Amino acid sequence: MTLLGGALTLAALGTAALPMCREARRSPIAALRDAAPGGFAKLPSGTTHYQWFGPESGPVTVCIHGLTTPSFVWQGLVPHLVKAGQRVLTYDLYGRGYSDAPRGAQTPAFFIRQLTELLAHVQVPAPVTLIGYSMGGAIAACMAAQAPERIARLVLLAPAGMGHDLGSLSRRAAQVPLIGDWLFHMAYPGILHTGIESERGTPGSVPDIADQQLFQLTRRGYLRAVLSSLRGQLARPLEDEHCRIARAGTPVLAIWGRDDSVIPIRAMGTLAQWNRSAHQEVIAGAGHGLTYTHTPQVARAILA
Repeated sequence: MTLLGGALTLAALGTAALPMCREARRSPIAALRDAAPGGFAKLPSGTTHYQWFGPESGPVTVCIHGLTTPSFVWQGLVPHLVKAGQRVLTYDLYGRGYSDAPRGAQTPAFFIRQLTELLAHVQVPAPVTLIGYSMGGAIAACMAAQAPERIARLVLLAPAGMGHDLGSLSRRAAQVPLIGDWLFHMAYPGILHTGIESERGTPGSVPDIADQQLFQLTRRGYLRAVLSSLRGQLARPLEDEHCRIARAGTPVLAIWGRDDSVIPIRAMGTLAQWNRSAHQEVIAGAGHGLTYTHTPQVARAILA
C-alpha cells in the first residue's frame, strides 16, 4: 500500500468512526439523574423515569410524549388536567429524558411493553385515559387497539400513524441500514438543532423548552433511539389499529394544528375514514407544537 493509499484508508476509517466517537463523549443517562424530578421504575425492559401529579383519588390520565421531546412537553398541560381533578402520570420513553436507552428495535410492541410494565409497577387500576402527542399518539393507538379493556378514552394530539413528514434525511436514514445510521448520527443533530433554534422565543407554556430539547443531544443513546423509532413505531400507517379501536367502541378525541407541517391536516380525513366515531377538533394557527404553544385551547378541547 502506498503512503497516499494508507493515508486515505486512515481518513476513511476516521470518518466512519466519527459517530461512535461523538456518542462516546455524550453523558450516560445515569450520570444525569440526580437532577430529575419524580421517580424511577426499574422495569424488566429498563429503568423508566415518571412523575405523578394531582389528587390520588382522581381518575388516571397517562400522557405519552413524542419522538424527540421527552415528558417535560406536558408541563403546561398537566396543571389544566389536575385542576379538573385528574390524576396524571407522565413518563419518558426509552432513550429520551431520564429513562434508559435499552437496545432493541423500538417497535409498537417495544413501547407497549414499557407502558404495560410501568402501569403494573405503579399499580394503576384500569381503565385509564391515554393522551398521546405525535409519536405518542401512535403508541397510544397501538396500546388501545391491543388492550381496549384498559382504555377508558383515547386523546390524540397531532398523532403520527396517518402520514407524516420528518424530512428527507430521516426518511432516507430509516430506509438504509448502516450507511443510514452513519448519515443520521452525523447530520441529524445539526438539523434538529436548527429546527429547535428556529422556534426559540415562540410563546408557550413550557419555560426554556428549546434548551431542554437541545439538552437531549448531550445524552447517550438518544440518537439511536430516535432512529430506531423511525424504523419501528413510525414505519407504517396504523389503519388496522384504528379500525380495531373503532370496532371496540373506545371514545376517541383527535386534536390537530391547522398549520402543522409535520403531521399535515389531511391526516384528519384519514382518521375519519378509519374511525367515523372519532371526534376531531382543529386549532387555528397551531403547528406541530400545539401541546405547548396552544395549551389553553388543547386543554379546553380535552376537558369539554
